[in-house]
Amino acid sequence: MLKLVYGDAAVTMKTVCKWFERFCKGCESVEDEERSRRPSTSKTQENVERINEMIWPNRWLHIREISEDPNISYGSVQNILTTDLNMRRVSVKFVPHVLTVKQKQQHLSISLELCDRAATDSSFLGNVITGDETWVYGYDPETRVQSSQWKSSSSPCAKKACPSRPNIKVVVIVFFDPDGIVRAEFVSRSTTVNSEYYKGLLERLRNNVRRKRPEKWANGFILLHDNAPCHTSLLVRQFLSNKNITVSPHPPYSPDLAPHDFWLFPKVKMTVKGKRFESIQDIKAATTMQLKTLMKEDFQNCFRKWQEWWDKCVRSEGEYFEGD
Repeated sequence: MLKLVYGDAAVTMKTVCKWFERFCKGCESVEDEERSRRPSTSKTQENVERINEMIWPNRWLHIREISEDPNISYGSVQNILTTDLNMRRVSVKFVPHVLTVKQKQQHLSISLELCDRAATDSSFLGNVITGDETWVYGYDPETRVQSSQWKSSSSPCAKKACPSRPNIKVVVIVFFDPDGIVRAEFVSRSTTVNSEYYKGLLERLRNNVRRKRPEKWANGFILLHDNAPCHTSLLVRQFLSNKNITVSPHPPYSPDLAPHDFWLFPKVKMTVKGKRFESIQDIKAATTMQLKTLMKEDFQNCFRKWQEWWDKCVRSEGEYFEGD
C-alpha cells in the first residue's frame, strides 16, 4: 500500500483522495465534521434526579441494581453517576474508634491547644520527646501492594496462602525527638509493661536525655505518650510530677495524632513485612538495623507532619481525617 508523509504521520492514498474531494467542495480543513448522533433517551434530567434520590439514602447500591429499571441502561447510570452527579465508588475507611461527641471535642480542643502553644513558643516542638511500644513479629505478611506482580493476559494469576503469625514476637519501645532516637529497648518475653516497668523506663529515659540531649536536660523536656493505663497510672503521674517532667496532652483514640502510629512504627514494620525470622534475636537485629537507617531529616519531617495534622484535625472538627 502506497503511503505519503503528512507532517509526522504517514497517510494512505485513499485518505489523500478524500481530502482532495473536500478541497474541491471548498472545505479548507482536513478534520472530519461533527456528525449528528442519536439522542440519548435515558440520560434525562428526570432520570438524573431519580438516581440522585436513589443513591443518597442507599449509597452502597451497585450500578447493576440501579439499572434494573427498564428505562435506564447500565451505561447511562454509570455516566449519570460519574459525570452529572460527580460521584465515584470508594471503599469504606476503617477508623480506630467511633468517636463520641465528647471525644471529638477533646480532639478539637487539644489540637487547638497544641496549635496555640507552637505559635507562641517556637521551641515547643524541639523540646518534645515522644515514646510508645509495639509488637514486632517473627513473620508479618506482605501487604497486597507488596505482593502484587506483573502478568500478561495469558499467564495465570499468582496465588498465595494466608499464613498465620508465628509465636515468635517481641515488644520494642522507642522514644525520639526531632533530632533522632533518644532511647530504644526491647522488652523480655517474661516481662509485662505495667506501671512499675514504665516508671523504670522513664528513669532510664532521663539518663539518656542527660547524656544525649544536655540542652533538654538543662531546660526541661516535654513528654508525649498515649493514654495507655501504664502511662496514666498514679505511680507514673507521681514520678513525672516529682521529676518536673511536663506531659503534652494527647486525645483518646487518636493514632492519627501520634507520631509513632502514623510514621515510625509503620515505616519500620513495612521494611520487614514478608521476611521470616527464626529467633527473637533475629527480630531485634532487623528492627535495630531499620531504626539506624532513619536520618535526622526524617524525624524533623515527622514532627512537621504532626504539626500539620493538628490543623487537619481542627478543620475536620475533631473527626478522623486520615484518608479524607
